[in-house]
Amino acid sequence: MGLRTIAVHSDVDADLPYVHEADEAVLLGPAAPAESYLVVEKLIEAARRTGADAIHPGYGFLAENAAFAQAVIDAGIGWVGPPPEAIIAMGDKISARNLMADAGVPVAAGTREPVEDVEAAVAAAKDIGYPLMVKASAGGGGIGMSIAQDADQLRAAFDTARTRAERFFGSPSILLERYIEGARHVEVQVLGLGSGRVVALGERDCSVQRRHQKVAEETPSPGVSEELRRQMLVGAVRAGEAVGYRNAGTVECLVDPASQEYVFLEMNTRLQVEHPVTELVTGIDLVEEQLRIAAGDEPAADMTDIQRNGHAIEMRVYAEDPKRFLPSPGHIEVWEEPEGDGVRVDAGYRAGNTVTPNYDPLLAKLCVWAPDRGGAIERAKAAVDGFRIEGLKTNLPFFTELLEAAEFTSGQYDTAIIEKMRQ
Repeated sequence: MGLRTIAVHSDVDADLPYVHEADEAVLLGPAAPAESYLVVEKLIEAARRTGADAIHPGYGFLAENAAFAQAVIDAGIGWVGPPPEAIIAMGDKISARNLMADAGVPVAAGTREPVEDVEAAVAAAKDIGYPLMVKASAGGGGIGMSIAQDADQLRAAFDTARTRAERFFGSPSILLERYIEGARHVEVQVLGLGSGRVVALGERDCSVQRRHQKVAEETPSPGVSEELRRQMLVGAVRAGEAVGYRNAGTVECLVDPASQEYVFLEMNTRLQVEHPVTELVTGIDLVEEQLRIAAGDEPAADMTDIQRNGHAIEMRVYAEDPKRFLPSPGHIEVWEEPEGDGVRVDAGYRAGNTVTPNYDPLLAKLCVWAPDRGGAIERAKAAVDGFRIEGLKTNLPFFTELLEAAEFTSGQYDTAIIEKMRQ
């Protein structure tokens, strides 16, 4: 696109590939995020000092922080994301649920107001019914989330969720929601265009999870019928329109495979880690479109007739133990990426780098495309086999296990797939 790029980094990230790939790089501070990546003033000062026209928030740290978005806008710098009002509206799970319900988007039975104490939770549960999902209203990443099958479990889960919500998100607000057993986690990629129109680019199945966090994604979802897909795309557009959405966003849903019904879960007001699978089946470069929307330019792709072709799978390669999924930082001695038709690797590291314990241990996104799901699985197997990382533990052996498992190859899996594979 001919754009000059400026990277920001902490001192422990100074030698990572993205820093070297950028036209210019700015040191923000030490490893602790509170002294570097989370300091709004440092980021805006870096943009001013380097003459940056815009800031792209990525998909971590301040990516969904409305105050940061507003500070960027107030500084006269382009914001590559949705309006702060949309971030606020979708940032709290309870207000987002209420907004979606009022807009006609299906939501699970749950509380419309924050639950203040345990007794209020037990009382609310009588109306909602068990099993229940107990969630931090302001949270994400599965933190402070648990399932309660009865009142005793609810009492224990409520206290734990409230403590974690306060610690991680600075808000003790708790949401109770009816738990859908055997649900799939399916999300819809949307783009809010400069014209005001919201378009849906298709769905992604994100049900392969550990600790309520995604490990692998695929599109199209093998558990969604054509009619349900149509309903979900319409609902996602409706969700985006309800908040005047602009730029890239994702409407996350839970799907009941038996009834082929879905409910709204939350909206991520940013680019998703798993956006490459949508790019592979649509041919649309989501980051380019983000930048064009922020600049007030017309889309590069035809948004009136979005075609989705073939099947794509993404595997998140982590520096973690492949059995227990615990972080395993260390020095990378060998890094050899797979190549070939339909193989894409978005990597954050290379040989000689050190994975520190300071941040999420995501190393790379290994993505494959093929004309159909069977071909994509075979291509994924070869790509996993051809990815060599030595010097520290990775979860590559887990993907070998996943791609051979009948639970996955059948396509009939849900968010408990990993537990079922290992029973």
